[in-house]
Amino acid sequence: MAFLIGVGAVAGIVFGLIVGEWAGNLKFIGDMFIRLIQMSIVPLVMVSVIQATGSMSGKGTGLLAFRTFKWMIGFSIVSALLAWVLSVVINPGGGMVFSGQLDPSLQKQATGASGWKETLLNFVTTNIFSAMSTASMIPIIVFSLLFGAALNGYVTRTGNRLLIDFFDQAQQVVLGVIRLVMFTAPIGVFALLANLTGTVGFSVVTSALKYLLATLIGVLILMALFVLVVWLRTGLNPARLPSKLAEQTMVAITTTSSAVTFPVVLKNTIEKVGVSQRISNFTLSVGLTMGSYGAVLNYMIVVMFLAEAGGATLTPGQLVLGMSLSILLNMGTITVPGGFPVIAMFLATSLDLPIASVGLLIAVDWFTGILRTFLNVNGDTMVAMLVANPAGEIDRDVYYGHKQVVAEEIDPTTMDSEFRQADLAD
Repeated sequence: MAFLIGVGAVAGIVFGLIVGEWAGNLKFIGDMFIRLIQMSIVPLVMVSVIQATGSMSGKGTGLLAFRTFKWMIGFSIVSALLAWVLSVVINPGGGMVFSGQLDPSLQKQATGASGWKETLLNFVTTNIFSAMSTASMIPIIVFSLLFGAALNGYVTRTGNRLLIDFFDQAQQVVLGVIRLVMFTAPIGVFALLANLTGTVGFSVVTSALKYLLATLIGVLILMALFVLVVWLRTGLNPARLPSKLAEQTMVAITTTSSAVTFPVVLKNTIEKVGVSQRISNFTLSVGLTMGSYGAVLNYMIVVMFLAEAGGATLTPGQLVLGMSLSILLNMGTITVPGGFPVIAMFLATSLDLPIASVGLLIAVDWFTGILRTFLNVNGDTMVAMLVANPAGEIDRDVYYGHKQVVAEEIDPTTMDSEFRQADLAD
């Protein structure tokens, strides 16, 4: 499908450049594809958040969990802030100004937020069905989190998982709808990009390149930051890291899947880096669903790109909300199955952003997927080093090649849900 979407994107750009403004006649096809995704977002987010929150159970407590979450959340915040800075400097969405907004039947126009009190008040709705009918995502998420928390307490008290199973099955059905919609993606992306190129011109191509450039620079800066922090905190020679990360890097960029790369990451972290089996098992498993730093970076750049492309100015409140949503998507609190197209639409809908250029982001997502996965998997290994260091659970003899250890075998079937969620972030 990624290949077919790529073909549709290239064909749409070429077609739009050749025929010019006539390609605007294809806009309705692209709009139909976008609406097919939009119609699934509300039920998808509701059942996903309720299911994830309702079935939550402790996977680790104490100092180990605190250190793991501290580093993962800290680097996620840095990723979101860096994405904002890079987007302001590079301006990836500049030059593509659209007047079209989201479907007015679903969203109000992208306008400046009111005072912070009203903004917070609007996080809570007086009628959840009204919020669903207008696709007001934040009140829906707040309600779903509360519903899921209450459901979690009910299941803990009674042991009755009937509703949890219902929402899990509902999630799978709605995900099936998304899969059906994605069969139309090559045609939808062709029509979207033909229209964009025909009406906007060659700046469509340059905007895609600037978007990829912003993501690439962000990934390189974050990778350098990871190495610097590991060096300062552990004192280990950072020059040895590239050879230790080379194998998992190759698997990550060729498969664009953290799940597929996980066994290699676990093996390398123990056998080449020297992190203990105990730390590696916990931190890397949590990192699958919480350590997607490349995803946080990319999601925030998407927010800025859509705002810049649509000529919308984000208020400080909207910026904070965009960063928060990017981090929550990474942390798994808001699980949005269906891959990047749904996530891009979710962010646009949540922040009232124009969506005319979403097709361009979908078209180049395979490349950003490589960058996201590269940072996700290597960032997890270095977080494991940072967690292990204070506890003295990095074997320095292993790190410097003076000793060999063997990692225990894992059973991949026990981590199916983590693998699925990691692939969504990639």
